[in-house]
Amino acid sequence: MAMLGITAIVISLAVVVNLKGASLRDKDLDYQQKEENLLAQKQKEEDRAEDLEEYRVYVQTKQYIEKVAKEKLGLVKPDEILIKPKENK
Repeated sequence: MAMLGITAIVISLAVVVNLKGASLRDKDLDYQQKEENLLAQKQKEEDRAEDLEEYRVYVQTKQYIEKVAKEKLGLVKPDEILIKPKENK
């Protein structure tokens, strides 16, 4: 009778361990997917940071300043001739 009781306890422990192991494997898969998503997001943000750094350097150039002055402020260089289209009446 004692052997039967010990066998039942061992089998029940094996079932519990197997169920917990399956649960842990599922959690591990979820964590792996989350890690992959976070790594992809991190790479995307690093690329964005590089683009922003390139833009920051560009906006400090003379070429950018001249472009903004022409487009937004309508300024021209002293040696440039501004030709405006004739208005139709």
